[in-house]
Amino acid sequence: MSVTTDAPNAWRLDTPGPVGWRRTTRPGDPNKYFMVSADCHANEPVDWLSSRIEPQYRERIPHIKVDEDGVAWFITEGWRPQKLRTTEAKDTMAEEDLVRSKAGADPLDRIRDHDLDGVDVEIVFPNKGLVNWGTPDPVFAMAMCRAWNRWAHETYAAHSDRILPMAAVSPADREGTVAEITWAADHGYRGLTLPCKPYWGAHDAETPNYNLPDYDWLWAAVCDAGLPVTFHVSTGRDPRAARGNGGAVVNYVSHSLAPTIEPLANLCASGVLDRFPNLRFATIEAGIGWVAWALDAMDEAYRKHHMWAFPKLSMLPSDHYRRAGFSSFQEDRAGLATAEELGLVDNFLWANDYPHHEGSWPHSAEAIERQMGHLSETSRAKILGLNAARLFGLDPS
Repeated sequence: MSVTTDAPNAWRLDTPGPVGWRRTTRPGDPNKYFMVSADCHANEPVDWLSSRIEPQYRERIPHIKVDEDGVAWFITEGWRPQKLRTTEAKDTMAEEDLVRSKAGADPLDRIRDHDLDGVDVEIVFPNKGLVNWGTPDPVFAMAMCRAWNRWAHETYAAHSDRILPMAAVSPADREGTVAEITWAADHGYRGLTLPCKPYWGAHDAETPNYNLPDYDWLWAAVCDAGLPVTFHVSTGRDPRAARGNGGAVVNYVSHSLAPTIEPLANLCASGVLDRFPNLRFATIEAGIGWVAWALDAMDEAYRKHHMWAFPKLSMLPSDHYRRAGFSSFQEDRAGLATAEELGLVDNFLWANDYPHHEGSWPHSAEAIERQMGHLSETSRAKILGLNAARLFGLDPS
């Protein structure tokens, strides 16, 4: 797509340049880094779900309802009704923002857009399909996941060298999830995406979570399939919990990004990774600035609360993360400052979050140059693509 950068987005062009870099992320560089965007999003057609879900669920799928005042609302079973402000949003968007809103519907357009941004391979997550888990009924959630997986396979399978969607599952539906993991592995999927909590909604200590042996069947199925698991932001519970002043910021920071810490802690502190040493996982789109703090906090709790911490682990929770965990980010100066100093270079995954506004497309080179000048060439190569190649089984040559 042709993109004209306007005043609200002019900051995206700021860069010190690749001063002293032997390799760059610039598309014309013959020695360009191998680049994997570990978090991109589909742009599904309006009928992706209604045309594929089983007939018994069609009356329940997310939909738009217009009230008696002519106000349109987006309705799902598990989220509070969302007022649609399509016209207002367009009025406040700059031209470049509108381009992002429309990008990515056609696979060939996606590839061309990524070529201009230096991206060799993209890992694709749902966009409209993030509502897959927006219901307290895990069987219904699994039906929506199946529909998304079928749509993604139909849409992207012919471009599997460049576009790799993750297969969505609803782990609280055991039977459906086991069957779908097998289907996904048989159809060439390179990974799975799970909600941050297996059951949708507010926290309830009586509801089994990923830390409990109740889900050993899940990790066994995942390891048998040889697939990594990912946990994307805004899954597990409604991310639109705040309203009014500052709501857009509060919801993003507190109710979208922060809950992604929970599955990381669940896996690293509970013995899951001792019982399933081949399991690999990644937190997606939640940034990396919190990772070093979370690792220290887990280790502190494990040591100082040793009288309550069980089971006893073969290594510290932070070591489990460094061995088996990954985390993706778009721009994150705080996290990148810790990458080399705290030994996290092998765990961080860069992403341009195409085509979302919080991403860096189509100005990823500038964003990377602003953020990664202090890193070594080796560290940049790992974070920009080699770590993702290792996680998702890609050939960077």
